[in-house]
Amino acid sequence: MDGLLFLTGSCAYPTLEMVWRGRTHYSMAIAGGVCLALIGRVCCGRLRQRGLAVRCLAGSGIITGVELFTGLIVNRWLHFGVWDYSGAPLNILGQVCLPYSLLWAALTLPAMALCELLARVEPSL
Repeated sequence: MDGLLFLTGSCAYPTLEMVWRGRTHYSMAIAGGVCLALIGRVCCGRLRQRGLAVRCLAGSGIITGVELFTGLIVNRWLHFGVWDYSGAPLNILGQVCLPYSLLWAALTLPAMALCELLARVEPSL
């Protein structure tokens, strides 16, 4: 299941970014795969019995954490300049910011639905 979630996330995240920003970077495919696999394990697994708000906050934390880690590598260490949130409010090193973390909480809803859908489809593959 983790492999299917990773593959799906690695396609979905860059696609969303293309729609949102009009461009993406290959590192976003890796980040998207990691995010969806972690959301599947945490939000749809370990936290399955918790409330929706808790699961969305956890998803936001997952995506924000992956984005921070990815940003520190691709933007700060490798100097690729994929994104820069330094002008956004409450940012951390220009790699993550509060407005996008709130957006990630909302994005967790369809991500969890996708995890549930893939969990139903995966046994028959």
